[in-house]
Amino acid sequence: MNREPQTRLRGRIVAASNTFDDGVVTFRGERIVAVESFASWTAAHPDLAPPPFAGTLIPGLVDIHNHGGFGHRFDTTDPGEARGAAEYHLRNGTTTVLAGIVTAAPEDMVAQTATLSGLAADGVIAGVHAEGPFLSEMRCGAQDPRYLLDPDPVLIDRLLAAADGRLRVMTLAPERPGFAAAAAQLAANGVVVALGHSDAGYREFREALSPKGFGTLVTHLANGMPPLHHRTPGPVAAALVAAAHGDAVVELIGDGVHVDVGFGALAFATARGSVALITDAMQAAGLPDGEYRLGPQAVRVRDGVARVASGSIAGGTSTLLDCVRWAVRECGVALPDAVRAATATPAAAAGLDDVGDLRPGCNADILILDEDMGLRRTLRRGR
Repeated sequence: MNREPQTRLRGRIVAASNTFDDGVVTFRGERIVAVESFASWTAAHPDLAPPPFAGTLIPGLVDIHNHGGFGHRFDTTDPGEARGAAEYHLRNGTTTVLAGIVTAAPEDMVAQTATLSGLAADGVIAGVHAEGPFLSEMRCGAQDPRYLLDPDPVLIDRLLAAADGRLRVMTLAPERPGFAAAAAQLAANGVVVALGHSDAGYREFREALSPKGFGTLVTHLANGMPPLHHRTPGPVAAALVAAAHGDAVVELIGDGVHVDVGFGALAFATARGSVALITDAMQAAGLPDGEYRLGPQAVRVRDGVARVASGSIAGGTSTLLDCVRWAVRECGVALPDAVRAATATPAAAAGLDDVGDLRPGCNADILILDEDMGLRRTLRRGR
């Protein structure tokens, strides 16, 4: 019998499985054991003093596309460096993060993956998101074009071996020769196939997504893609149609820089339950303007916007809680929908169990927010 004491938090509960204006979350050790209305809790515990109302309780945030922060990078072979990035985002409410690596020399990507696999084994991160190198030259954005390749089954095998089961997501462009075989190879090994950095037409992109294709995730919708146009709808329309039908989840960088407020509102209105807010954060997140790096390339941050020498935006400088606030305050998204987009939806899209929700059996990853969505407290696994 587990004799650890129970801890109770009371507040407005906003989560995918449970929503209460006044509710109680009970956890023991690292796991949630009960979520109920305050009235139900009071009836079941008449002899206990009621816990104080703490604020708004939401699940710990889940960022499935993140390259670093506060001077630290995930595209590294230094475990301390990557740990520092994870710790920065944890301090800001992200209790689960996939560490993102970008296009680089194959040897570097393999070495970085091996380093990150060790941190995933230790529970510091939830796994790896490999963004590249099988991407479009036309839509490479801040990916270094020198290292872009057609899908290579040998390199995929090397990355899979280095990850040791912890490569969660890989982003590919569906128009590259060898895509279909690569997608099948990744899916067979439990890796989520994400489509992005693509110049494909509507039909090719849509058919690479479920149910015909292996793709179930779209990397940073509208960024690294041709613009949406009524005669050439391209990947953006294909992604939104797939998301509206429940065939795919679309990532949306909610930092107010990568996409306009109107586009954010459009994405939620089209596919409310299939939007995953992400930061695409890089080394400069949480720091002043200056000179930084993303993969092999130098990045300059001015007025909070990161760009490589070509002028392409090079990742974000916000936290995921910033993105939730942007969705609510700027895009007019209801708080429960914004919270789901930063918790349950990305967790499900990346195949992450026991996170992203407040229900019995989940990790006790809980944020306490004030009335202005300011962060009062972060608990990760009950601590």
